[in-house]
Amino acid sequence: MPGGQRNTIMNSLRLIALSSLAAAVSLAPLAKADEWDKKTVMTVNEAIQLPNATLQPGSYTFKLLDSQSDRHIVQVFDKDGMHLITTVLAIPNYRIQPTGKTRFTFWEVPAGQSPALRAWFYPGDNFGQEFVYPKNVSQQIASVSKQAVPTSSAQTTEEYKSAPITATNESGNDANLDTNTYTQTQTQTAEVTPAPAPTPTVTPEPAPEPTPAPVEVAAAPAPMPEPSPAPAQLPQTASSLPLIGLAGVVSLLLFFALRSNRVNS
Repeated sequence: MPGGQRNTIMNSLRLIALSSLAAAVSLAPLAKADEWDKKTVMTVNEAIQLPNATLQPGSYTFKLLDSQSDRHIVQVFDKDGMHLITTVLAIPNYRIQPTGKTRFTFWEVPAGQSPALRAWFYPGDNFGQEFVYPKNVSQQIASVSKQAVPTSSAQTTEEYKSAPITATNESGNDANLDTNTYTQTQTQTAEVTPAPAPTPTVTPEPAPEPTPAPVEVAAAPAPMPEPSPAPAQLPQTASSLPLIGLAGVVSLLLFFALRSNRVNS
């Protein structure tokens, strides 16, 4: 494969990979920052989009405009900070965990387009700068990222100070900006008051069961003795002498009867 064609393919692959970035990315291995105006020097190796300009590979100086308004207005200069390239409107974007380095995040954009800068976080800050895009660009970004993109029709620095900011969804419709998405109340970790230590439960000793009063149980009556069975023969309770006398009388009568018969014969 010719070297020129191979370089073209490699450049295209790098551009596509960079265009799909949605997570935090730092494009500045060498970043210098000043505390007062958040002055930061950023070096990029690929072209990137800003709301109203495209930055070619090189080094640029970002800093906040000294403004009395409550808006965040970012100025972008050349590397030496002598030539103003563009001025950009931004809104606060909160992050839970600040870092000690400059961080940039990018919107996901249609293939073939330069990545669009979404937010800039100064080292150690919880709040960063969420960039506000014009309607035509925010609609393209929203169609790919499937998220509402901050939008404004402001064109000048003076307009940035008071122009309304809305949000454009993937269908291209405008709605009120949901500021909770970018504020501390939405993303911070809720402070939880620890519950008081539970009072140990003391289980009372069970009361002794009352001793039941003695119950007098009437003794069952003794069973009546069973009657003795009647004897098979009546006991001989009378004297046998009368019977002997009777037998003697009968014998005498029989004797005299027999004798009378003999005499008569």
